[in-house]
Amino acid sequence: MIFVISFGVFNLLPFAAPVAMYLGWTGLGKAIYTLYAPLCHQMAQRSFFLFGSQVMYAPDQLPVELLGERVNDLLVLRAFIGNETLGWKVAWSDRMVYMYGSLWLASVIYGVLARQCIRIKPISLFVFVLLILPMAADGGTHLLSDLSGIARGFRYTNAWLAGLTGNVFSDSFYRGDAIGSFNSLMRLLTGILFGVACAVLGIPLIDQSMRINAHLLTVKLDSWAKRQQFFMS
Repeated sequence: MIFVISFGVFNLLPFAAPVAMYLGWTGLGKAIYTLYAPLCHQMAQRSFFLFGSQVMYAPDQLPVELLGERVNDLLVLRAFIGNETLGWKVAWSDRMVYMYGSLWLASVIYGVLARQCIRIKPISLFVFVLLILPMAADGGTHLLSDLSGIARGFRYTNAWLAGLTGNVFSDSFYRGDAIGSFNSLMRLLTGILFGVACAVLGIPLIDQSMRINAHLLTVKLDSWAKRQQFFMS
């Protein structure tokens, strides 16, 4: 229960940043952005926005100047947290929302099942690796693509995918990172797979370890109580 509550706060706090900025509590909002900065790239075009006209924006919709240099563009997109017109950025990217959100939800479900004495065995390392490989491939190709420029690489245009599918989908599906695009759907799918993989491997193992330790502690306490009774009798 402690883990579920604390991890739930950890998941919700990035959404408190845009709320704080919207309310004018800029000190609190910027503190949350800074707190979560080591955990995520926080690039604006791959993050959700609250209190604006859109939930996500393409780079050319943002009031930033991109020079086609990866490091410079990354820092510029990371630094933009929003404004009163576009809204305010959630303190971590959509992929992080999916990853940690699915892990938190899985932990809640596990807790409910455990209360009903339903035990879930941890998955094997092989299955775990299979589940996290899609995110490694998706994130890895994004990293390689960004070397050519944040808004010009092969994972931004996805011309290769358009060719494979014969351009059956709209241009907005292939290009960019907006909700409903191929990149967005891949981050959703791979993020959930990663979160679920961590949950069904880690949580049962932690639960088993805690139950063993609790049993050992109970045995030791019972033994100590019996020795006390012996010496007092």
